[in-house]
Amino acid sequence: MIDQTLTFSISELAKEFSVTTRTIRYYEAEGLLSPARRGSHRVFTQRERTRLRLILRGKRIGLTLAEIAEIVDMYDDTPGERGQLELLIGKTRALEVDLQERRSAIDRALSDIKGVRRAARRRLKELDR
Repeated sequence: MIDQTLTFSISELAKEFSVTTRTIRYYEAEGLLSPARRGSHRVFTQRERTRLRLILRGKRIGLTLAEIAEIVDMYDDTPGERGQLELLIGKTRALEVDLQERRSAIDRALSDIKGVRRAARRRLKELDR
């Protein structure tokens, strides 16, 4: 039997995490969540709630759903939490490098934009003479 005090409805989780119930159903369809059923209703345990939190955090930092699944599924399988954490460190290191490269590209583009704008203003002043 499902412990009623530690379960959540799909609506409760959607509200708590500011996502739609459709989003949660999508993660379920992708195999990332496995809620129990009570009739036609989904019943989420604390474990599923935690997995949803990790899925959303992973999406926020730029992991793909496949990467998120790989990481969260490791918790219950060999090599367990240690392997999960080591994989997470590697994935986030790669994400950080990618973001730093993008930041550099954005900084260069912003600098170019400012230069173009300065040149355009100078030319406008010349035309006004």
